[in-house]
Amino acid sequence: MHFCPPAPFKPLTPTQGFFESADPRPNPPRHPIVPPGARTTTEPVPVLYLMGLILLCWLAVPPARVSAQEAAPEVFPLRPFNVDIALRQQTFAPDDREIGVQIGLTAFRYGNIEVRTIYQYFSIHSQDFRTDQHSIFLNPRWNNFIDILDFPKHKPLNRIIRHVLFGPLEDRAVPYLGLVSGGVLPGPGNNGPGHLIGGQLGVRFPVARGLSVDVGVQYTQYGVDFRGEAGQAQQWVFLTGVRF
Repeated sequence: MHFCPPAPFKPLTPTQGFFESADPRPNPPRHPIVPPGARTTTEPVPVLYLMGLILLCWLAVPPARVSAQEAAPEVFPLRPFNVDIALRQQTFAPDDREIGVQIGLTAFRYGNIEVRTIYQYFSIHSQDFRTDQHSIFLNPRWNNFIDILDFPKHKPLNRIIRHVLFGPLEDRAVPYLGLVSGGVLPGPGNNGPGHLIGGQLGVRFPVARGLSVDVGVQYTQYGVDFRGEAGQAQQWVFLTGVRF
């Protein structure tokens, strides 16, 4: 029996990588010889690279944050409610009493857009005449409308306007722009409701959880019957109330 002497041991040099062969043969095989019929567990390298790239991208990109103010349509959320009251009692020049009440609820909300349904009662009683008017109208509002002026980037106009108008409350104030559309009783000729259209401009200040003070100016024009005569009335009202 003939024995071949073993090949001399040759240690790895510092320049040889982990996968570099130390085979003394001048042209060692680059891949192991797999016997016929044997199974290999080696996966295609491009697939591994693709999977690694996807994993790195997934780890590198942070998950998207869900904003607390993300818009979601709400139908009849009801709250917040609003109550605005105006009372005046005068005993001379003239001697009369005036009452104005507005009560409303939220019918629709989508982000900074909300639609309110409002009932208004307006009454004047004097020695010469008396009138009682009932109005129901829709009041769509655009909250924080001045934030559309969020430019230029280094000094946004909306921040300047907020600072000038609201001072230390600039981050809490919610300015709004609204429209008014509905009907009023008694209408012209006392035959039915008269039209009511107008607009409003105001601001809301949150003072506690679920409670805010609302201050605004409202202009309306409506057809009304007064002392048996039909006519068009124009009204400016300064409103102060609460929303909860």
